[in-house]
Amino acid sequence: MPQALEHSGTSWKGQQLKHKPSLIDRLDPRLRILAAAGFASVVVLSHSFIPLISGLLLALAMAVLAKLALKRTLRRVIAMDMFMIFLIIMLPFTTPVPVGEQPMLQLAGLSASWAGLSHALQITLKGNAVILIMLSLVGTMTATTLGHAMASLKVPAKLVHLLLFTVRYMDVIGQEYKRMRRAMQARAFVMGTNRHTWRAIGYLIGMLLIHSLERSERILAAMKCRGFNGRFYLLDNWQLQRLDYQCGLGWLLILTLLTGANWL
Repeated sequence: MPQALEHSGTSWKGQQLKHKPSLIDRLDPRLRILAAAGFASVVVLSHSFIPLISGLLLALAMAVLAKLALKRTLRRVIAMDMFMIFLIIMLPFTTPVPVGEQPMLQLAGLSASWAGLSHALQITLKGNAVILIMLSLVGTMTATTLGHAMASLKVPAKLVHLLLFTVRYMDVIGQEYKRMRRAMQARAFVMGTNRHTWRAIGYLIGMLLIHSLERSERILAAMKCRGFNGRFYLLDNWQLQRLDYQCGLGWLLILTLLTGANWL
């Protein structure tokens, strides 16, 4: 595994995206979650290009307002669009051509339909709009703040606990993985495309799972010794401010306009 890819997959510590302080950071985290969820619902359920293009432009404006790092944001969006390219290529050939309509393209006996291309483009617009709005509104807060905001919104406690524990110990498991990889390299192990490599990787994944299970049992025992009864007590006492009400009403109006644009 390339070192850069190995690092990017194991070094995330659950912190917010690096960005400059912006107006978005002053908003209540609960409002930001609800705004992102409402936007995603409206965009995903849209069936016309007008609200989808408008939603994408709105998401781009929010990314600028959140002062996201341009290069990092583009890398994340492009990583998702690499999958969308295959969707745009394949979906026209897997969508039947309506009766009485000319196919867009015929290749090796297969017919591509305009309806399939339109559907693929709509999915691409939806995906880009949603990921940009999530990076702008949700990605700019820490994972701990996100978990506390979800708990304040009455999200099931088990889901909140799962999120917080995953974020807390993802880096711990990543460090354990790196330690085991260094041990393999110290024994002159070199990645290849042979049976020995696949067997070694299987052993690596198996030992990582075993170590993770053992660590989870020790953590549970330590928490029980400290009186943990399955509940986190939140110390955050958020209060909606005037700016939150103003932005919330404005956002609700925008979502209403996007919903109405489906019938234009």
